[in-house]
Amino acid sequence: GRRVSDHTLPGTLSASDFMAVHQDAANFLARRARPMPHPPSPAALRGTRFHTWVEEHLGQRPLFEELPGAADDELFTDAEIAELRHGFLQTPYADRTPFAVEVPFSIVVQGLVLRGRIDAVYRDGDRWEMVDWKTNVDATADPLQLAIYRYAWSQMMGVPLTAIAGVFVYV
Repeated sequence: GRRVSDHTLPGTLSASDFMAVHQDAANFLARRARPMPHPPSPAALRGTRFHTWVEEHLGQRPLFEELPGAADDELFTDAEIAELRHGFLQTPYADRTPFAVEVPFSIVVQGLVLRGRIDAVYRDGDRWEMVDWKTNVDATADPLQLAIYRYAWSQMMGVPLTAIAGVFVYV
């Protein structure tokens, strides 16, 4: 069989895959060499459903069709979703109008094409803020994700990185 070292990275990666490579390239390549299907996790499905609700609340339609699992109501109690909605409504973003939501991007980083979506972009004068909604309890998100979003926005809009902030909003 082929060894992990025999495999190379694909030319295009999702932002999540890029972060996985950054954390542990050998593990990422091993999983890629022998891919196994994984059902979506309950946390991922909850996050997808919450994102759909946020887009509707903000009066923004997503740029993509609804993702699989977004309407899997039987996986969640009304109390769980109500708690997430309440959490969002307590944030300063509940009453702000975003510049854009679910913004797709495709950028080149270290010779690789990275693709992803920015949950929400807010503008305040000449300052920009990239927002990523998180539905998990623990604040464990990788800051590299926000760095990717900031860099992508800088490249797409021709805005200096110093004018762009990034924030995880845990609801």
